[in-house]
Amino acid sequence: MARKTRFHEAAVKIGAAVGKADRTAHKVVKAGKVAKSELADIKKQVEALARQLQKTTKRLQKALS
Repeated sequence: MARKTRFHEAAVKIGAAVGKADRTAHKVVKAGKVAKSELADIKKQVEALARQLQKTTKRLQKALS
């Protein structure tokens, strides 16, 4: 009977470790998705600012000409 108990305890420890690793992996994936969407938003903002800068540059050049 003692062996079954040791095997059971080992299995419980292994299962707990696997569960902890799985939870951590899910958290990392979730954080990665959030970071990816934030980067996409920042990229859109930068592109909009670049377009605005181009328009302003053209207006200034016309004004100075």
